[in-house]
Amino acid sequence: MPFAVYVLGLAVFAQGTSEFMLSGLVSAIAADLDVSLSAAGLLTSAFAAGMVLGAPLMALFSRTWPRRRALLLFLAVFIAVHIVGALTPGYGVLLAARFVGALANAGFWAVALAAAVSMVPDGLRGRATAVVVGGVTIACVVGVPAGAVLGERWGWRAAFWAVAVVSLPALWAITRSVPGGVPGGRDRGRGGGTAPAAGARGAGSAARTRGTASAGQVPGRAQAPAPAPAPTSAPAPTSVRDELRLLLTAPHLRSTLLTMALVQGATFCAFSYLEPLLTRTTGLTTTWVPLALALFGAGAFLGVGAAGRYAERRPTAFIAYGMAALAIGWSTLALTAGRPLAALALIPLLGMLAFGTGTALITRVLGLAGRSSTLAGAFGTSAFNLGAAVGPWAGGLALEAGGGYRAPVWVSAALMALALLTEGARRLRRVRSRERASGSTAG
Repeated sequence: MPFAVYVLGLAVFAQGTSEFMLSGLVSAIAADLDVSLSAAGLLTSAFAAGMVLGAPLMALFSRTWPRRRALLLFLAVFIAVHIVGALTPGYGVLLAARFVGALANAGFWAVALAAAVSMVPDGLRGRATAVVVGGVTIACVVGVPAGAVLGERWGWRAAFWAVAVVSLPALWAITRSVPGGVPGGRDRGRGGGTAPAAGARGAGSAARTRGTASAGQVPGRAQAPAPAPAPTSAPAPTSVRDELRLLLTAPHLRSTLLTMALVQGATFCAFSYLEPLLTRTTGLTTTWVPLALALFGAGAFLGVGAAGRYAERRPTAFIAYGMAALAIGWSTLALTAGRPLAALALIPLLGMLAFGTGTALITRVLGLAGRSSTLAGAFGTSAFNLGAAVGPWAGGLALEAGGGYRAPVWVSAALMALALLTEGARRLRRVRSRERASGSTAG
């Protein structure tokens, strides 16, 4: 695996910390800015909404740029808005900063996913995707609990400063390791490549030509120099119209994006309100919250690793079983949230199932899209974060309706039931299309 793929995972770690860390800071932000708990939860929805809109827009905006330049610009903007967020005294500015930071994060994600799969052979696409998404899971294991600790000791603003500081090494590492080529064809990272360069092959061919000529050289007669190898040009990038046409006509892509949005909506709905659930329903003190977040992140890390290794062998079964287990798991957490041991045992299991299933769905999207990898990564990011926007919003509505702190978890279970229905409909359409194809062939 090229080193540059791991560098992308490092940058995603910092961004994932920002996206998820509010789950441990929502009460502190609400108290400091004098807003309701559901309003503080909307900061997560604002970030996700920026990701939904920003992923395709930023991908189109930067699609002809060298990938290194695009990644550096998006990450620099991300750092700047976190500094603004740490300094602002008002809720409105913080809400706007979250939205703008999400636009930058969305552009980074779209370019990073396409860049990662372009640097590896086809057989390693799933692992490359898992490495990039793994940055989010490591953020859940380390970054999000650390943000909760910082927020408890020095205030929630310290967590925003920490995200900005952690992003700086990623900025430098991208400059040193990510290829600077334009989209189109495969890239080669500075730390390792996927194939020999065309120039190296040409040089080797020229050397063999010179060696053959020397062996058969007539004494006393000068030999003409071997012709230089013909220069090879990078393939022209696919046009926006062609990429959109490929995406819109790709079989089962839209249903997969809808399923991904529902799965992530379920995840973010419960995760965004995990801190009040644990402290006000389960009865744990605030010192347990970082541990619970770390448990969720550890499970997510294992889930992404499992998806990278096993999802490509039987992707349909992996996704279907994962979604069914999530529907059961969220329901069980809602029923047993008042029991500390049961809640703490379920949290890492649900993290593993949520991120394992989500990673497998992202890999499916990139595979269905074919040559439209950049826009596919953007659409996948939008679907991921559409769920991240709708989930906390729906959970907040359930809270405001008086459903109690278990209500967001029940909403998560309902969203997973809808995801199972969309996946089942997709599989039914696939079976029918195969039957029509076989019938037409037989006729």
